[in-house]
Amino acid sequence: MSDARATSFGAEADSYEAARPDYPFEAVAWMLERLPHGARRVADVGAGTGKLTRVIADAPDAEVVAIDPDAGMLAKLRETVPGVPTFVGTAEALPLPDASVDAVVLGQAWHWVDPAAASAEIGRVVRPGGTLGLIWNIRDEREEWVRRLTRIMHSSPAENMVNGPTSRGPRIAEPFEDVQIERWEWLRPMTRAQVHRMADSRSYLITAPAQERADIHAGMDELFDELGVQDEQTIDLPYVTHAFRARRHD
Repeated sequence: MSDARATSFGAEADSYEAARPDYPFEAVAWMLERLPHGARRVADVGAGTGKLTRVIADAPDAEVVAIDPDAGMLAKLRETVPGVPTFVGTAEALPLPDASVDAVVLGQAWHWVDPAAASAEIGRVVRPGGTLGLIWNIRDEREEWVRRLTRIMHSSPAENMVNGPTSRGPRIAEPFEDVQIERWEWLRPMTRAQVHRMADSRSYLITAPAQERADIHAGMDELFDELGVQDEQTIDLPYVTHAFRARRHD
């Protein structure tokens, strides 16, 4: 991991689990659809509280292991996705044998890794012909109020990598090739309280001084007041799910 913020999430594991969006099943299925028939051993790296893990675990014949550098996040994952084996590790140093999985996936995590080192290490544990899948849920900032929300909360490394004005998408290196891209647009109804908890789960706020955190939440409340969103009302927060898949060459 390349940033101290990358290992800050355990302090807000409950908020992360409660407020971060789930991944659309269609997007996860697309990432893994090129696997050879019957090959369904998948490692979820940077698994966090299990947002992506649970989607894979629900697929027929899937066998999934979860890996994360933060033991606090893995503790929450064991509550939310019981029975899935968990291991402390990173994309650059995986606790897995050579050629032991058919796919490695990372949800909301590739922007924290060294792409060359991570590609090489993942290539070590993925069988020839297997898949590297990357996925992000990114707020759709084509709407003005969503752009304002991001300015208040501050943009994240994920948003800059996947959806920034100069973004070329994630860098994926050897031994992976044939990178394909897909996206899904959808809406997530959220209350003010849920959006506040989502903000609390972001690395910028987790590591910010208390006064800055308070100022950010005050700015969010001002925005919701302008939008006329009352405490128990919901507002549709638009998301775009960006997914990438690459094949490990033989």
